[in-house]
Amino acid sequence: MMHELLNINEINVIETHPFPTNVSSSFAIDDMLCLSADESSETSIRFWTHSPTIVYGIPDSRLPFFNEGVEWVRQAGFDVVIRNSGGLAVLLDEGILNISLIFPDSKDIHKGYQAMVSLIQNVFQSVTNQIKAYEIVNSYCPGDYDLSIDGKKFAGISQRRIKNASAVQIYLCVEGDGHKRAEWLKQFYDIAKKDVETPFTYPNIDPNVMASLEQLLNQRITVQEVITLVIRTLKEHGIKVTDKTFNNQEKLWFNERYKLMKSRNKSVNSL
Repeated sequence: MMHELLNINEINVIETHPFPTNVSSSFAIDDMLCLSADESSETSIRFWTHSPTIVYGIPDSRLPFFNEGVEWVRQAGFDVVIRNSGGLAVLLDEGILNISLIFPDSKDIHKGYQAMVSLIQNVFQSVTNQIKAYEIVNSYCPGDYDLSIDGKKFAGISQRRIKNASAVQIYLCVEGDGHKRAEWLKQFYDIAKKDVETPFTYPNIDPNVMASLEQLLNQRITVQEVITLVIRTLKEHGIKVTDKTFNNQEKLWFNERYKLMKSRNKSVNSL
């Protein structure tokens, strides 16, 4: 059964868009969709992937040797972005599917998280009923709504609120080696924090608690197949799926939010 926030008649779907395709643009798009939802009361879902990028939370930027860590990940072939939503560092690449659910009026922050959890559980219910939501302590970007199977995390959820609307964002480690991705972030924290005591508690990452859905389900599964499953699941629950088009006001909102994201990342881009 789907969460009450997904007890809706229609949802806008965004797989492609006319905006830049970098990670900063992705966060600006979700901000724009929140502003739009606040006025239109429409619910949207957006799918997005990116080339190898480390997306940092604001607390990561305060690590004592953050600049040194950023230099190392760039030399390893990753782009770098500081995001505008909660949480800590995550790794994106072509095997990671990001899904954003945009709700027009979600006053209870927990309901937004719970709606995303219920969607993912419904999507994969034909292959597993073992998807659990609880914090995987030694994962990267740990949180109360980590998704795991047998104690191995494959997804994390964050949320950003603008006015009355919210963007609930999940990264799903679909393809490839989740363990290896965790090793990259473990090395980053080893470099950026070293043994310095900090007022903020950063994760002590154990790569053995991270895996991809491919690894956990022991079957080949692709990002595109998951997108297809999500859309099919929405339709099976009686939700009409509509392709989203963008009006001029939404394009203006995007430009404003994109400028803010670029400003936020000005310092890290100068390293």
